[in-house]
Amino acid sequence: MPAVLIVEDEPRIAEPLVFALEREHFAVTHVTLGQDALDTVSAQPIDVMVLDVGLPDINGFEVLKQLRQRSELELPVLFLTARQDEVDRILGLELGGDDYVTKPFSPREVVARIRAILKRMVPTSPAPANAVDESPWQVDEAGFRISFRCKPLTLTRSEYRILAAMVQRPGQVFSRSHLLDICDSDEDSFERSVDTHIKTLRAKLRPLGGDQLIATRRGIGYVLEMP
Repeated sequence: MPAVLIVEDEPRIAEPLVFALEREHFAVTHVTLGQDALDTVSAQPIDVMVLDVGLPDINGFEVLKQLRQRSELELPVLFLTARQDEVDRILGLELGGDDYVTKPFSPREVVARIRAILKRMVPTSPAPANAVDESPWQVDEAGFRISFRCKPLTLTRSEYRILAAMVQRPGQVFSRSHLLDICDSDEDSFERSVDTHIKTLRAKLRPLGGDQLIATRRGIGYVLEMP
């Protein structure tokens, strides 16, 4: 039973969401403050956090920033936000948010997004030791997962689509507008969001020594170089 932590101070928003998740057999914990969220994550296993940006004590961006500085580095976070500004959405992605929903929203939509996040988080089994494959990349299209050097990457939906396209066509330069089309996300059409996704992809590849494989072609776009 996946454990979901809802961090939302408005009962009219939190209560229908708790009900919808429990009806779908999620184990739900609900808190109303950012500090309570940090304490809860430290005290019990959480699979996904649903995090409101506008909290009474500390905002959701600061909560996520503190999480990413601690051991809960890989905890997926879905933002709930009433903010429409591009800057706020990009800031959430840059801090390591996995997805966001703009209020007002349907609780069923949030449940569907949580299921999608959990599906992406399932680790890919390492390739067999005797497998012969010259490429360091393994793309599991059915499971929407990508591994690099047999290490599964934790990717958002947009990050998966961008990286999968680049892995399938190494050496091809992709323009920002092309990558934005590939994302096919709910984000508005801001090419700067592509830069954000590339930045987070490089950060996730860095511990595996693969961050420099995504090269910038100034004034054109990005290309995946083979090691």
